[in-house]
Amino acid sequence: MRTMLLVNPKATTTNARTRDVLIRALGAAVDLTVEQTGYRGHAAALAATARAKGYDVVAVLGGDGTINETVNGLLNPVNGGEQPGDDPSAGRPGLIVIPGGSANVFARALGLPNEPIEATGAVLEALREGRRRTVGLGQALWEGESRYFTFCSGLGYDAEVIRAVEGLRGAGRKATPTRYVNTALRHYLATDKRHPAMRLTGPGIPSAAGVFMAIISNTSPWSYIGSKPVTPTPWAGFETGLDMLALRRIGPVAMVPTIRHILTQRDSLPSGRHLVQLHDEAEFTLTANRPVAFQLDGDYLGEREYVTFRATPNALQVLV
Repeated sequence: MRTMLLVNPKATTTNARTRDVLIRALGAAVDLTVEQTGYRGHAAALAATARAKGYDVVAVLGGDGTINETVNGLLNPVNGGEQPGDDPSAGRPGLIVIPGGSANVFARALGLPNEPIEATGAVLEALREGRRRTVGLGQALWEGESRYFTFCSGLGYDAEVIRAVEGLRGAGRKATPTRYVNTALRHYLATDKRHPAMRLTGPGIPSAAGVFMAIISNTSPWSYIGSKPVTPTPWAGFETGLDMLALRRIGPVAMVPTIRHILTQRDSLPSGRHLVQLHDEAEFTLTANRPVAFQLDGDYLGEREYVTFRATPNALQVLV
């Protein structure tokens, strides 16, 4: 089985010794080629090359950002793209995910251990037994561009927090759960709580105006604080359409019960007239009257005035 392993040498929770162990373990099971990512977008380019050259599998050792790039490289059309009616996942290499970042949401949502050596053991079992899972993805489209996401996207406050943390990472600080929480609290004090920017529209969906922030989910949980899952959209899954939780008020009276619920309840939806919720939707659009922060799989992508979100069923096969 021809396999390309993409290694992010700057991944948060891996080191040279761990990488060497993983390479030896995978190399004993498959015909392995190893490539290191060197810049933003490199994983997508390498994954597209692996697909074009007919590799059977692409494995990734890295965090959610590297995995997202890899997925987008695998889904880029080759020679004009798939023909209508084809299985969306046909003709693409399978994906192996080995967690190496700080949160590893996609890997954990797939049921993999949150540790690279243990996850490699689980992946090797999947290889021996031929186990594959077909998963759906989300797609975000804006201003002539599009990008797939594996577990979440967001517009508004959560993307603003990610932007702030990325700035801290650029200054050499690690993206720990404590840093995310502290940054979110500090940023909340400064955010505009009186002038919502966004409006929700979509086929067959009642429109909703006055939205401050929106979390769009392809699976659950949305994220983790350490080992604790955060579940604003507990019914989301890889086999359904997209889910969304949007907030029309972000003052303390509205936010505190919602935060408490998503941190403690895994199976029920949060409630409140200030919430807008969607489940298993094929498509919807968020439009803003001013540019708002936008994130995708925990990666800040700038500010946008509109984004359309679409579900892409049966998009990818994952060895898990």
